[in-house]
Amino acid sequence: MNKIFYLILLLAASSLSYGAITAITENGDTVILKEDGSWHYKDTNTVINETIEKNKTRFTKGEKSSFNLKSKITGASFWINPKEWSFKRDESNETSEYSLKAPDTDLYGMVISEGLEVKPEELVKLAFENAKNVAADMRIVKKEYRYVNGIKVIHMIMRGTIQSIDFTYIGYYHSNKSGSTQFITYTGTNLVPKYKDKIYSLLNGFDLQK
Repeated sequence: MNKIFYLILLLAASSLSYGAITAITENGDTVILKEDGSWHYKDTNTVINETIEKNKTRFTKGEKSSFNLKSKITGASFWINPKEWSFKRDESNETSEYSLKAPDTDLYGMVISEGLEVKPEELVKLAFENAKNVAADMRIVKKEYRYVNGIKVIHMIMRGTIQSIDFTYIGYYHSNKSGSTQFITYTGTNLVPKYKDKIYSLLNGFDLQK
């Protein structure tokens, strides 16, 4: 494993946890609440109505995804292939609930769980804005609605560079009354074609606890 490569990508992935919260006041105004306790009104004049494409394909977990990893923060769960992915619970990490790795590769995964319900469309915006704090050239390559195991998610691919390394995030974003989930994978952009099957084998295991 390239430890430098891993640490750089981990730093970038950790930035995806949103540090600001969008809230509505009793007067109907939209405000942004920051981690330091400060807040400001959202500039509604800059809001652009964005159309997110809909993927008509229905995605389901693979037959080999036999292990069900459950969130202790939200109602989400994740079917994984234990022969393709290893995982650990990040007890001391305030950013992620679980970290994952495909053994003997430079492909990583992360589950970011928050108890707060946020509109999925706002969740991906916050993830993108936070990612830009680490990689100024971060850009969205693809964003669409998908149904995965019957659950509506937003599928988003982001690409950027940090310390001259070109990397890509591919993830599913979901939120309901139990909280918000960012289920993401990340690797070097040049490695995405090589790892594509493993990436979507993992992501398509997204589910809700019964």
